[in-house]
Amino acid sequence: MYCLLPFRFHRLPDCELIVNEVGDFLTLQQGSIEAIINRKIDPESDLYKDLKSGYFISEKPVPELIDNYAVRLRTKKAFLNYYTALHIFVLTLRCNQNCVYCQASSRKEHCGNSDMSRKTIDKSVELMFRSPSPHLTMEFQGGESSLVPHLVEYAILKAEEKNETAQRQITYVLCTNCVELTDRILNICEKYRIVISTSLDGFEELHNLNRGKSDSYSKTVNGIAKARNRLGEQFVSALMTTSELSLDYPKEIVDAYRENGFHSIFIRALNPYGLASSNQDWQQYCDRFVEFYKIVLDYILELNRNGIFFVEEFTAIILRKILTPFNTGFVDLQSPAGLVNGVVVYNYDGYVYASDESRMLAENGDYSFRLGSVDDPYEKLFYGDKVKEIAECWTTESIAGCSDCAFQSFCGADPVRNYTTQNDMYGNQPTSLFCRKHRKIIEHIFSLLIHRKEEVMPVFRSEVLRYMIDHN
Repeated sequence: MYCLLPFRFHRLPDCELIVNEVGDFLTLQQGSIEAIINRKIDPESDLYKDLKSGYFISEKPVPELIDNYAVRLRTKKAFLNYYTALHIFVLTLRCNQNCVYCQASSRKEHCGNSDMSRKTIDKSVELMFRSPSPHLTMEFQGGESSLVPHLVEYAILKAEEKNETAQRQITYVLCTNCVELTDRILNICEKYRIVISTSLDGFEELHNLNRGKSDSYSKTVNGIAKARNRLGEQFVSALMTTSELSLDYPKEIVDAYRENGFHSIFIRALNPYGLASSNQDWQQYCDRFVEFYKIVLDYILELNRNGIFFVEEFTAIILRKILTPFNTGFVDLQSPAGLVNGVVVYNYDGYVYASDESRMLAENGDYSFRLGSVDDPYEKLFYGDKVKEIAECWTTESIAGCSDCAFQSFCGADPVRNYTTQNDMYGNQPTSLFCRKHRKIIEHIFSLLIHRKEEVMPVFRSEVLRYMIDHN
């Protein structure tokens, strides 16, 4: 009689899926799960051998090679070894665009009292270097961060000065719409090898409508070209935000990225913060977004089959979780959640937040995820009562509806989203649109792996390899 080891299951329309603690999975015929639980699997069958070798069952209460299994689980959670690696500096709230979905509560370009002071930068840099992580990412956000090149340069100089003794590996990222990339900001980027993360929503008409400016697209693509010429193509990446308008143009958006020289796209949904929170029907948006995503992914698979290499980055993240034992570093889908564990935000006004979404809430008067001020001790900010409160509900392993979900290893907890949409950090997964969206996307990826394996696996392997090369 064999022993059952921990696993979770999910019923697809024509098969069953079982997933163990480290994310290994098997697809089975209908009725197999019941047979496994009732100990009716023939010890001589191939299924029995697959279940045993995959740590779904064991002939002993403690299976052989359990230490190897433990190593794989530690590898999945290795991001916890180094704590906060991504440090976001919101240098200004001022912006030169007028995005219809703005989630950052940006202010007009010449608005006063919206920039981070040098004193706040000094204290924020000190806090950043208190993190034990050997790899630090210093990301400059806004508003529009390119409007304050003097603050970007000052912050980097302070970090470089501190790093003479700290000896960390630092990556600098400038989040910018690329509308006004001056020679001054590009000189800074070139000198310190800053990675530019920009935003492109698709073809000209759509991009301009989303940005509320009739000339936004032309300025953005010109800025992208200018940055590539100065810094190199590998130092410029782009994200798109799927507005309600975008949902009607899945293939056209991919084509726009290709026409602008990109070899990948990150299909990012709207989140209910800032102006985007005014969306009247989030359930309809969620369902339409999933269908939009499926069309985009199928189109990208078609491009790759025709010899055109192109990657959907969110899919690559999920695939790395499914197909490899490694963590992705993507803070939006982690357990424990990326809040504080992976990311922290130093706001322009000197307050510290658990995530970028947390400070977006604060701009609307809700300070539930404010950790404190840059004047506070590191221990109070990163190990204080607020972090302990959030920690009670930031693991999928301990949340009802997540703890028994087959997709737990590939998903993550999001207390901020739960709080925003359900008035409760813990959340109610059966009614959670965050859960609904990710469950449907992960289920779709598994369906492709199962039913179109020969067709999609060569493409998916190349996507995972590309992701690992670009992010390690």
